[in-house]
Amino acid sequence: MHEMSIAQSLLEIIKEEMAKNDAKVLRSVRLHIGQLTAIVPDSLSFCFEIMTNGTELEGAKLIMEVIPLIGYCNGCGKEFEIENYAFACPYCQSTDIKTISGDELSIVEMEIE
Repeated sequence: MHEMSIAQSLLEIIKEEMAKNDAKVLRSVRLHIGQLTAIVPDSLSFCFEIMTNGTELEGAKLIMEVIPLIGYCNGCGKEFEIENYAFACPYCQSTDIKTISGDELSIVEMEIE
């Protein structure tokens, strides 16, 4: 389960940012998770909860938005959602595709006190 190591990395970043801002309480963290990352949001949430249990971060909400996998066809110039990981343009069938979203994993916002 790679979600455990991702949760650990997130917590390290969160703690570092809280220290920079002299924050003591974490209310929530908002993430963008690209579809291509293959992260299972429920698993990440479970790992985050387990790792914060009994710590000063216990009770913080992990809010996740899954970002769809969007491609750009270099052949016809159209954007489209890539479904079932089929990297072919549904308009012209070209495989000259550039991924423009769906591979990100980022902390978008933290609510701290």
